[in-house]
Amino acid sequence: MSSKLVPSDPAKVMIIRDVVPNVITTLSAPFSRFGLIKVGGRGTIVRLRNGSLAVFSPIALTDEVKQKVASLGEVKYIAALDIEHHIYLGPWHSAYPAAKVLGPEGLPEKRQKQNNEPVTFSHLFSKSKPITSIDADFDAEFAYQYVDAHPNKEIAFLHKPSRTLIQADLLFNYPANEQYSKLGVSATSGVLTKVFGSLTNTRGVGQKRFLWYALSAGDRMGFARSVARINEWDFDRMIPCHGDVVETGAKGVWGRMFEWHLELAKKGG
Repeated sequence: MSSKLVPSDPAKVMIIRDVVPNVITTLSAPFSRFGLIKVGGRGTIVRLRNGSLAVFSPIALTDEVKQKVASLGEVKYIAALDIEHHIYLGPWHSAYPAAKVLGPEGLPEKRQKQNNEPVTFSHLFSKSKPITSIDADFDAEFAYQYVDAHPNKEIAFLHKPSRTLIQADLLFNYPANEQYSKLGVSATSGVLTKVFGSLTNTRGVGQKRFLWYALSAGDRMGFARSVARINEWDFDRMIPCHGDVVETGAKGVWGRMFEWHLELAKKGG
């Protein structure tokens, strides 16, 4: 992995934070798309009521992360939230081989083509064969929605007890302040990063337009229906992979950014 994309020593710049003590921990670090755009990366660890752990969009497995995991419980689930968020699946799968690995259709083939480390997937989210259950413990605490109309084949998860939406590339929350806070550079520096930021912040209408005119253009109705199902969930916090965590009021942010899609889904039935 090129150091232009991720830091050569992630332990020095990673932020390990308990968002909900003893329940949700985030792992945040710099990540530069194409080596130029400051996107930021984030993995999320959720501790279930039975003490097992679910890891979403895992990032670098440093010694500090291993120690944190050991203090929380046993890793039972590892989820790649889309076909892009998988580069660290190999190390996590090797370290926790008993964990069930979840991901979207097409990811095993992509990893094989790229000659990534072998990973056995327990559950693949597919449009033709929808997943209705992971197991009783997981289903008791999580809802999930496969957004097959998204170009990256997104899977969104709701941790029901903490009312937390966990997602990768469905919605960004630029800038990536937390993810770049240890690197010693501004999260908004650079012309391309500023352009990117105009399309990925949740304050204006840039991202709203990008979601409508670009990301969902291939199957807007299918995209809208998935977004509407997520909108039915009860969540207040949102943990995106890119940009800062929305600590509260996330349902309102979701509604603003996907307003046109929600209207379309309502009209389409």
